[in-house]
Amino acid sequence: MLSYRHAFHAGNHADVLKHLVLVQLIRYLGRKDKAFWVIDTHAGAGSYALDSAQAAKLAEYREGIGRLWGRKELPPAVADYVELVRGVNPSGGLKVYPGSPDFALWTTRAQDRLRLFELHSRDVLRLREHFASFGTRVMVEHSDGFAGLKALLPPPPRRALVLIDPAYEDKHDYDRVIHALKDCLQRFPGGTYLLWYPQLTRLEAHDLPLRLKRLPASNWLHVTLRVRTPAADGFGMHGSGLFVINPPWTLQGTLQEVMPWLVEVLRINEGAGFTLDSQAA
Repeated sequence: MLSYRHAFHAGNHADVLKHLVLVQLIRYLGRKDKAFWVIDTHAGAGSYALDSAQAAKLAEYREGIGRLWGRKELPPAVADYVELVRGVNPSGGLKVYPGSPDFALWTTRAQDRLRLFELHSRDVLRLREHFASFGTRVMVEHSDGFAGLKALLPPPPRRALVLIDPAYEDKHDYDRVIHALKDCLQRFPGGTYLLWYPQLTRLEAHDLPLRLKRLPASNWLHVTLRVRTPAADGFGMHGSGLFVINPPWTLQGTLQEVMPWLVEVLRINEGAGFTLDSQAA
């Protein structure tokens, strides 16, 4: 389905969790001199003006990055993430929120490469314009990221982080992420995979974590952030989760420090909370 536009949700609580962890993963990969790729299967438009009609309609950023913006004494991982957002808001006001490709660009090095997929015809044009000056360092494909993964794995440097975060408007996306990860693990078992999913009251969302834990991966980390009690009418997203295959050993300790803090800052009601579990070979 192509009705989804991330601009309506840019900078919300789910983006805070996803991008904070994305930055941590790329920072870790960059500790070694050897190059790596970042592959984003659903890259969006690149960046989002928070005063645009789309972003302002729901203004979800106010309950996400907006709650972090004026705070001091942030946990180190949160401070790193927020400082990157400040880089595109030089006046000090929160006017622009970067997408995942921007966070990837800013935290990779000249020898690293970004491979971005986007299927929405208008968003891919914006994405190409956004990264037009970076040459072969950033390649943008107007195609289905699930299919595109097959051609890219394993990547030439044999090091990569793959971000998979579809809209899940189509219930078949829940099956597609499972099939995609199974195929990825066959083609490139040593890669790092970051899967985002929404916490919703629908059955497919509830069952997805259990299905992910049954994948043929011996090392994984699973973190969720819930900001409110699920709505009685079942409408809306009350939280989100990340499933990381082959996470760095440092990530669990970082999240043990960060998640209680995020719950307190981003909570909407008493239903807020988090979970964190992992498996290591």
